[in-house]
Parts: sequence; C-alpha cells; structure tokens
Amino acid sequence: MHTELSYVKLDPRLSTACQPTPVKQPQWLAFNSELAALLQLPETLCATELGAQVFAGNSTPDWAQPHALAYAGHQFAHFVPQLGDGRALLLTEVIAADGERYDLQLKGAGRTPYSRGGDGRAPIGPVLREYLVSEAMHTLGVPTTRALAAVATSEWVQRDPAQPGAVLTRVSKSHLRVGTAQYVLALREKNLLKAFADYVIQRHYPSCADQDAPYLALLKAVIDQQAQLIAQWMSLGFIHGVMNTDNMTLSGETIDYGPCAFMEAYDPATVFSAIDQRGRYMFQNQPPIAMWNLARYAETLLPLFDADEATAIEQATQAVTEFESSYQHYYWQRMTAKLGLNDSVENRQLAQDYLDLMQQRGVDFTLAFRYLGDADSERLAVLFEQHEDWQKWYQKWQQALPSLAARSQLKLVNPAYIPRNHLVEAMIQEVLETGALTRFNRLHDALKKPYHEREELADLMRPASAQEQVKQTFCGT
Repeated sequence: MHTELSYVKLDPRLSTACQPTPVKQPQWLAFNSELAALLQLPETLCATELGAQVFAGNSTPDWAQPHALAYAGHQFAHFVPQLGDGRALLLTEVIAADGERYDLQLKGAGRTPYSRGGDGRAPIGPVLREYLVSEAMHTLGVPTTRALAAVATSEWVQRDPAQPGAVLTRVSKSHLRVGTAQYVLALREKNLLKAFADYVIQRHYPSCADQDAPYLALLKAVIDQQAQLIAQWMSLGFIHGVMNTDNMTLSGETIDYGPCAFMEAYDPATVFSAIDQRGRYMFQNQPPIAMWNLARYAETLLPLFDADEATAIEQATQAVTEFESSYQHYYWQRMTAKLGLNDSVENRQLAQDYLDLMQQRGVDFTLAFRYLGDADSERLAVLFEQHEDWQKWYQKWQQALPSLAARSQLKLVNPAYIPRNHLVEAMIQEVLETGALTRFNRLHDALKKPYHEREELADLMRPASAQEQVKQTFCGT
C-alpha cells in the first residue's frame, strides 16, 4: 500500500497530531473488500483480528500518522470560527490502484483537540447508517465518501439512551471542505491562503493551474462539481439534512450522513432532520443552499482574484451566479433521462408535470420512475390509483418516447432499491436489540445492485406503511 501524508505538511495550524483512544474489545461489523482492493490494503488487515485492532484505533501501523483536521463553518447560517474533527482522525493518504489519492480516516475514534467537550465516540446505529447509505450512494453513481470498515467497540456511548459504540473507517478523495477554506481565510495570512488554494488545485483540479486566472478557474470548477452533485441528489430524492459549509467538500463528494434520508411520497418541502427546526435544508432548498455555501467559498478566494477588491467581488459574483444555470442544466438532463427522453423544453415540462402529479397524489418518488420501465402500466396504474390526470400524462409520455428501446433502458436509470428510512431504522433496531446483522446484510446486498430487481427482495422496494414511517432523523454526534 502506497501511503503519503501531504496535507498535514502544508501548515501545522491546519491539523493537530492526535492518537486514537483505544477501546475494550474490537469486533467486526462490516468490511468492504472491493474498496480494500482498490486501496491495495495489506491482506493482514482485511477482515482480520489485526485489522479490527487497527480500524478501531487500538493499533497504529507504521504508515499511519493520525491527525485531526481543523476547519470552520457556517452551521445553520451562523459562523463558527473553529470546528474541526471532534471525533475523526486522518490516518494517512493512500495512492490507490486507480492512481487517485484517497484519505483514510477513522470516525468515532475518541476525543481530539476539536471535540469541544464531546466524547469523540460514535454510536453503532449512525456508523452502520453511514456505511450503508454511503455505499448505496456509490453504487447509484453519486460522488461520495465511502466506508471501508465498521468495528464495534464493546463499549457504551453515552447518548439518550446509551448505545453500543463503533468506529467507521471512511475513505474520500479528501476531507477538504468549504469550512476548511473559511478557517484558512480567518488566519489572515495571504501566503497560506494561496498555498491552500494551490494544494486544492493540485489535488483535485490540476487543469486550473494552467489557466490565466487559476483561482477563479478553481472556484468555477468547484461550482460545477457541486452543481452536478446536487442535481444527482435531487434526481434520487435524497435529502442531506445538514448542509452546513463544513459539510460541503471541495472535491464535490457527498459527506457526513447524519440526519440524511431518502424521500418517499414526493413533496418538495420534505424535512427529516430533527435539528432543522425551520426547514432550512428541506429537499427543495438544497440547490439554493448549495449556491449560498459556494458564495461563502468564493469569499475565501477574493484576496487571490484581483488586487482591486471591487473587481474581485464582481468576478466572484459572476462565477457564483452561474451555479443556477449549471444546476438547471444537470438537473433537467437527469430528470428527462429518467423518463427516457432527451433534454428539451417540452420534455422538461413533461417531467415537471409528472412531479406535480406525484405531489398531488402522494406517490412514492422512486417507484414512480422505476415502474415506467415496466413492459405494461399495471404497477404504475395502481400507484396512481388509475387517476384520470395520470392516464392523460401517461399517454402523452408514451407519445414522446423515441422508441421502445428507450423504455427498456429506464431500469438502468431508475433504481429499484434505495436505503429507505424505515428499513435503515429497522436494521439499527435489530442490531441494538439483538446484536444481529441480518437486516443490515440483506439490505446491503440489495443496495449493491440497486437497478437489479429481485423477487425475493420485493419487500425492500415498497414504501413504509403508516406504522413504519420515519418522520425524523438524527445526527450521530
């Protein structure tokens, strides 16, 4: 395994060396063999006793130099100048088999200098949720952090109520966030600001280095990546739940699966997060919130744009304003493709009409698109209760389809399986009550092939009943 640690060498103020806090008796919960192969992880660590010790934080290999990363962030629009990894430790950076550089990070490994009174631990429920949902996002083609390992600690974490603890090993192209850039700006040292921006360019957007205005090019590249990412979220009914600036990566990966959820009955005003009392991060707000976050990132780059502040602000404003058109392009490209159509004004309207029908009838977002790929309309007709408005829309859609082949391809675009909230919660309850991983393994197996519908997994496709509905989701901190 080829490891380096480039980021912590950039400046000592950006991270703090910190050792994990050992746990009593590490026990395997889950291990990602596919990701381990990509990282070229030594066989001695792959689902072995030694691996459990390493990924619980009990043993630190020679190649690991644990550091907690510093960052700031706007949390629900309120700026906090120092946040940082309160329960996470970057072990190292790995140059993987694909030539890419990845961070290897423990989450829930104990207190750090940024814990702010917290215990630095993670309950088993949120660890398994993040493992399951992040890997599901990966198989759905969404840029995301990934889960390499989940290890139970055999210790209790003091929450309400107390829960068994666990440690997640998270992998990402980096853990650099908008909040990281905000932290660097707050240090008020232009040379460091430039060095940090150069590092982001080198690591994630190397083509920007050759541009006449490399830092403006960097901003535009980050904006474009985020426009693509949010469009993917919206096309899947995914709600992040806590889009603070410290939860937006500069690489364009989805990060931090705390109070996240997948919407079932389509409603743009859907909110799940228990801490989002005013609905700031509701489903329909995700694009404008992303743009707001990107404006905060643009502010961190202003000193590098132009010596004249007014010119720098004008350049940044123009770049951030372009998010809306980029997002609309990517969003409608995906939404019309979910209907088997190309992106045109007429087809955008057809897609919007379908969403309106879903909202009016309280129809499940995922199944409404999945059933379009059926050879007949039977399941779809039941879903919409044979409503007259739906029948009119359906006939119009059939006429718009370019060919029968376009319809047959829809099952490669619209998933059968998503990590439905009630299934995830039932999985967590099983683990808490019995220690069994039966539900986890079965759901994980389905989510590995989300487009491959299997009769024996039919129950994992259906929406929650009234009794099963999960109306609130919670952070794991």
